[in-house]
Amino acid sequence: MPRFAAWLGLSTLVIVLDQITKFMVVGSLSLGAVIPVNAFFDLVHIHNRGAAFSFLAHEDGWQKYFFIALALGICSWMLVLLRRHAAEKIAPLAFALIIGGALGNVIDRVLYGAVVDFLYFHVANYGWPAFNLADSAITLGVGLMVWEQTFGHCTEKT
Repeated sequence: MPRFAAWLGLSTLVIVLDQITKFMVVGSLSLGAVIPVNAFFDLVHIHNRGAAFSFLAHEDGWQKYFFIALALGICSWMLVLLRRHAAEKIAPLAFALIIGGALGNVIDRVLYGAVVDFLYFHVANYGWPAFNLADSAITLGVGLMVWEQTFGHCTEKT
């Protein structure tokens, strides 16, 4: 049980850091603002009504509730997995990061009707879609899940 609480603490830390950074962006940059930092990185203030890569962003609003329900459902499932695997190392780390990131973006959808994105990397006219710390936590968590599923069995046999 103590390890489960520690993993929940990590999820909470992800949510808090994500919301602090978004609060700073919303409070200091007008929507659509761009601040060039260097040749390949800008701070921006964008609202994404869709999911990754703006999937369903141009729909008429129903997607907000869909993505909230989907994230809450995934987080519920991840909490079960987190409790079941709390004594391990990589799997619960992945679950905690995903839970924290997903809930951070749910908070945005409730507060703003969209996810606040502010990190924009680009080279010349080619850029990666803007993202935030919650997205980074989710991506890292999914990467760890793939790593664990691919290579985790190798370390258990030694």
